[in-house]
Formats: sequence, C-alpha cells, structure tokens
Amino acid sequence: MSLYLGKLHYWLFNKILWFQGIEESIISTLEKDAADIEVYLQEINNNYGEKLPKLPLEEIIDESNIHGWLQEKINISEGRVAAWSKVLLSRNEGKIKLDNIFISQGMKAGEEVNRSGKTLSTAFEIYNSLNDYILDGMPCDRVDEIIDSNDLRVHWRKRICVHREIWERSGVDVKVFYELRALWMKAFITEVNSNFHFTVLEDGTMLIENSMSSDNMHIYALDL
Repeated sequence: MSLYLGKLHYWLFNKILWFQGIEESIISTLEKDAADIEVYLQEINNNYGEKLPKLPLEEIIDESNIHGWLQEKINISEGRVAAWSKVLLSRNEGKIKLDNIFISQGMKAGEEVNRSGKTLSTAFEIYNSLNDYILDGMPCDRVDEIIDSNDLRVHWRKRICVHREIWERSGVDVKVFYELRALWMKAFITEVNSNFHFTVLEDGTMLIENSMSSDNMHIYALDL
C-alpha cells in the first residue's frame, strides 16, 4: 500500500469502480442487439477519456495530485455512464432496460454488504452504507445535508447538484439520472434490510424510513 494513500482514497476508488460496473452492464445490454458498439466506444473514449484499468489504485493513481486525479476519474466515470445511457435510451425499450440495470446494480451492492456480515439495523447505518457506493462528487463538496435522523428514519436533502453538467453535456436530462439512482437506492435498501424503504418526497428531499414507523410523512411522497 502506498504511504500517501489512506482509507478515504480507496473508498472513493471503490465507488468509481461500482459506477464502472453500471457502464459495463449498459454495454453488455447494448451488445445483445447492436453492431455499432465499437463506434460508440471510440467516440466516448475520445470525448470523456478511457475508463480505469482493472489494476490496484496504488499502481495507477498520480500520487503527486491525488485529489485532482480522483476528481477527474469521478467525472470521467459518470460522464461515460451518462453517454452510454443516452445510447441505450435511444433504443427500443431503452428506459426499461436502463431502469433494470440500475435496480440490478443496487441489489448487487446490497448483496455485497450482506456477504460482508454487516448488520444494518438502523436508518443511519443504512444511509452510511448507501454512501459507500453512490457517487456524489468529492467529500469536500458536502452534497448531503441531514434534516433529521434517528434509528427509524433519516431525512435529508441535496445541498447542491454535482451531476447536472455531466449528464446534460451528454444530452440526458439530469432528472433521468436522479430517477435511475432512486431505483438503485430503493433496491439497495430493500436488499440490506427489507424493514426499511426509500422515498423521494414531493419537495425533492429523501427519506429512509422503517416501514413500521408511526410517522406517516411518506404518505405525501412520490414512491419510486
């Protein structure tokens, strides 16, 4: 392990790799009924940069610019997923297929948590585990703001959006990204603890809540 790399750097690197897994699933779906994958691959490589090789972080990171390197790779990874998503959305039943990819990836991440032996019994434990996987810029961006939390629920908002520019550069409305990620989050939470559910409220704030909670706030929500 490099003397310059800490747990935070490996944590971010793992999140990037999970996002690349979404890209690989999109490509695999497209390959079933498309002959022009290589054309799109070259175009996306040229426009966004190539995805990370399957090598340990310490073998590929620029240790003279660790923060900048990670920021760049986050942007490349998300940009590539946005570009591939646009391709899939242009195909027959593309949105349904894309929804299923994000649901499947959320379930897969939840299964990894379960295999690790972790028991997520509170809403905040689930919230923290969720953030081991999803990309929301760099930690210094401080995207999330907790409104309230206890063992039964976590209610939070996105303080800023770090995704709009990336997705709209690819010609995809950022709302599509948030819909896809909501599906991912719901699948993940159901997998790690089916006593909890995820909801996006009408004001855009988000809620992880125990299904047996007496708080009926989610009645006014948009269930995804």
